[in-house]
Amino acid sequence: MNKPTPRRICLAPMLDWTDRHYRYFLRQISRHTFLYTEMVTTGAIIHGERARFLDFSDCEHPVALQLGGSEPSDLAQCAKLAEQWGYDEVNINVGCPSERVQSGAFGACLMEEPQLVADCVKAMRDAVSIDVTVKHRIGINEVEHYEYLRDFVGTVAEAGCTTFIAHARNAILKGLSPKENREIPPLKYHYVHRLKQDFPQLEIILNGGLADWDSVDAQLQHVDGVMIGRMAYHDPYQFAAVDARYYGDTRAVPSRAEVARALMPYIAERMASGRTLPKHIVRHVLGLYQGRPGARNWRRLLSDSKLLQGAGPEIIETALAEVEHGLMASQGA
Repeated sequence: MNKPTPRRICLAPMLDWTDRHYRYFLRQISRHTFLYTEMVTTGAIIHGERARFLDFSDCEHPVALQLGGSEPSDLAQCAKLAEQWGYDEVNINVGCPSERVQSGAFGACLMEEPQLVADCVKAMRDAVSIDVTVKHRIGINEVEHYEYLRDFVGTVAEAGCTTFIAHARNAILKGLSPKENREIPPLKYHYVHRLKQDFPQLEIILNGGLADWDSVDAQLQHVDGVMIGRMAYHDPYQFAAVDARYYGDTRAVPSRAEVARALMPYIAERMASGRTLPKHIVRHVLGLYQGRPGARNWRRLLSDSKLLQGAGPEIIETALAEVEHGLMASQGA
């Protein structure tokens, strides 16, 4: 139905998970998945140590910076910095339901103020030439009617936003934790499908609950792309199928061991910077052998705080040897 776009398959921004180390790791598995940073607040960038929040590795392209904020001038300033840093896109978070985010007057509560979101988009688009996109929910609290979502998208689109990433679940601003709100209330994929029907000129990306490629294929009959979160993190090697299946890239797929070994020079480089320990990186790769013989050995070793103390890149080879031992044991060798 829809021709492939760079955002055909996207990595969801996940706080504390999709940092630069995880994104580097996933890029070793898939060359084409569009990567998104964890949300960074405008205040952290404007008043904090910018390199800490904005630095990334060249191999991460295409990569988008997700911002949390609601002041058009602040968002424009941060968008400009994102462009200067080399990001391919800047995205506004209008979907996070946490009370901490609400206290800063951004995230999902901004769905109540579509004109403010439009003003933010316009200010950012005036400041940069890279894409400015919006990630949002289909509604908030008890607001269930599709027209609420349609009107929000319509208002923001008038400011020049052409790409909307819709988490197909209402944001519940009180009474549920963000974790609970990832499961409750039910998903309404058909609302996102209607968005594409009503706004065929817009790029509509669907997010929420996708856990296998057959489900992704079904959604791609209705929308331009999908965004995947927990599946990407907990079973990342599934993304070895992405490049050929969704982007037509027929190059050889790296093995799990090749992916792991590709991290070794990265670990060495980050350690040389004096600010990164192996544990900061390997915590993201525990799911690499998910569902495979040796997976328990892999996880056990790379989550052993004593072994990680003073370790270097060689910890990867040690863990791979443990995987091999687990494989041999499973075969009765």
